[in-house]
Amino acid sequence: MKLLITGFEPFGGEKINPSWEAVKRLPERIGEWELIKLELPTVYGKAYDKAMAEAEKTHPDAILSVGQAGGRDGITIEVVGINLREARIPDNEGNQPAAEPAAADGPAAYFTTLPIRKMAQAVNDKGYKCSLSYSAGTFVCNDLLYLLLNKYNGQMPVGFIHVPFIREQVKGNEPFMELDDIVSALEISIAAI
Repeated sequence: MKLLITGFEPFGGEKINPSWEAVKRLPERIGEWELIKLELPTVYGKAYDKAMAEAEKTHPDAILSVGQAGGRDGITIEVVGINLREARIPDNEGNQPAAEPAAADGPAAYFTTLPIRKMAQAVNDKGYKCSLSYSAGTFVCNDLLYLLLNKYNGQMPVGFIHVPFIREQVKGNEPFMELDDIVSALEISIAAI
């Protein structure tokens, strides 16, 4: 079984993105899953296009995307992707949409198709902080999640996990997780799919 797992390049003036730093450190296999790792641009639409190009080439059995959510204090597994592009800051190509749909003809929202409660429980059982999140925001992370769910519409398990800042990114007393802990929590999540 093949899992396409994606992380993002740095954005918003950051020099590092813990989503990609963690994804690239994951082992090549976790349980029954062979991992296909892919770094995505933090650009509306282009992240989805690159993920789809890889999916069409490698034919994964599931897709799990990982993104950065600074300010959160643990791993958060997203429950829903919404059909909205609204950027507080520009993406990496300067796009800053407001009140635009991700898919003009798509429904308002899709729920993830991964076993998210089982995943969250497994991570918590191993002592890492993990919860479900009911908002993936309206930036490129949500855009990717929504567009993948819209494409596969229940035909393939698709989901998204947000990870917090890592220590190197923290300014002041913002919450963070150690990169090794993020990697371990992702491994546990994947093993529970």
